Amino acid sequence: MSASRSSGPGRPGPSRRGVLGTAAAVAAGAALPAVAAAPARAAGAARPNVLLIVTDDQPKHTEWATPKTVAWLAGQGVRFTNGHVTTPLCAPSRSSVFSGRFAHNHGVRNNSASHSLDQRTTLQRYLKQAGYRTGLFGKYLNAWDIADNPPHFEDFALLRPSYTDGTFNVNGTVRTIPGYTTTVIKNRALAFLEESRTDTRPWFAYVTPYASHGPFTPEPKYAGTDVPAWNGRPSVPEGDRSDKPAYVRNGTQTLEDGRTVRAKQLRTLRSVDDAVQALRDKLAALGQLDNTLVIYIGDNGFNWADHGLTGKAVPYRPAHEVPFYLSWPGGGLGGGTTDDRIVANIDIAPTVLDAAGITPDTPHDGRSLFGSHSRDHLLIEWWKQGTGADPKDTWSSYVAKDRQYTEYYDLRTDAAGTVSGTGQVRFREYYDLQADPYQLRNGLHQATPAEEQALGIPGLAAALAADRTA
Repeated sequence: MSASRSSGPGRPGPSRRGVLGTAAAVAAGAALPAVAAAPARAAGAARPNVLLIVTDDQPKHTEWATPKTVAWLAGQGVRFTNGHVTTPLCAPSRSSVFSGRFAHNHGVRNNSASHSLDQRTTLQRYLKQAGYRTGLFGKYLNAWDIADNPPHFEDFALLRPSYTDGTFNVNGTVRTIPGYTTTVIKNRALAFLEESRTDTRPWFAYVTPYASHGPFTPEPKYAGTDVPAWNGRPSVPEGDRSDKPAYVRNGTQTLEDGRTVRAKQLRTLRSVDDAVQALRDKLAALGQLDNTLVIYIGDNGFNWADHGLTGKAVPYRPAHEVPFYLSWPGGGLGGGTTDDRIVANIDIAPTVLDAAGITPDTPHDGRSLFGSHSRDHLLIEWWKQGTGADPKDTWSSYVAKDRQYTEYYDLRTDAAGTVSGTGQVRFREYYDLQADPYQLRNGLHQATPAEEQALGIPGLAAALAADRTA
């Protein structure tokens, strides 16, 4: 596996002539099926349509609730087994999806700072400028005024987050649309696809239901759905947290709390699964299934009482690992394969632009997934907003397949995302993810300098410092 980090500003991504998953296949040998090459688009050939589905707070280990989605996008596409978000919080993550950049570069460091995103850097700007018909259906960015039209989308039904009888901005008019919002979003997206019968432009549809975000309100038909029994995992709730930072030591969430959140999330996702199936059926009816690039990802994960916590915004695996699928039969990616490279939300914009044959004029931190590039680790970062109730400090983390190193800092942001504070490191964590995949033993707890040296902490700290400014 390559030792290179993710691309910095201005570095071009590899061509889509590359083979998706080549590096992962080589690393895993025969255990990982080869993924077909994504051929370059021939001169004059149709550019792919793009369907980007982003769910809200959906962690991994939720595939029971989305069998039709998995059958289509994993069974007839690619399942990324090491999918991450680079900031496990809604607006920063979605801004990374749009821009292909880390939050420290796009500036949306918290949910209040959505207007800090430079709209010139967004995927939707590039696609619209290149002649794509663009549509947004569902949630956009936190703290975005519902009356403000989302830039570079010509057809939209922007949701003020809710589950029932939602307030939408529909192409400039704010109004309430009765019904379950996932269904409303599905129907608006289907109508957008239907217009391609008469509008021959390629299209980009950003479909983003509120599920599985709290308050986890299910569609009535799924309200009483039984979900598979769950007995937790070793991190739920983790009895001895003496090696963790104070906010984790003080966590009070129990296995029963985790079961409750899990069940509610799964029920909301059943409606998402119905919507995805309806979109697939529409593409098939339109004859567009083969030449539509479909990407599905959660905007962040969620803890089910792991380490005594529910929620997101923490540097533990359930918060930043997410479901991540891609399908594009017309590009050779329809065979049902897995890819174990470390991939992230910052890779989505470069991947879509690569497929569309568009060269961006603003920098990306991510890389196109159609090349053989394989990063050896990923930066995950999160900022404390203000000095209020959140007990966590700002943190950043070096995440590899076999280890994770995290630092907490005396830093905070204001509503615009501006950072202040001394930057002093207040706490550190190190986990051997091969021996300790549930992050139960912080290797730096009471470690001697010699033990830290043996773990390679100086090098990890230097790499993390470089990542935070790259």
